[in-house]
Amino acid sequence: MVPRTGVTVDVWFRDLPIALIGTAGGALALWADAPSRIAVPVALLIVLDVRIRRWRRRT
Repeated sequence: MVPRTGVTVDVWFRDLPIALIGTAGGALALWADAPSRIAVPVALLIVLDVRIRRWRRRT
């Protein structure tokens, strides 16, 4: 996926306690036989901080 011109996508790990909670929650969901196509994206949304910013050039 390539963002458009003028769009910045920042992805990084959240602070350690939230990342541990997300990882533990995802592991618990998989251990409890939740479908992985649901558990893994939810855990990634908890663990990762995704910010999408749009900027325009000034003329």
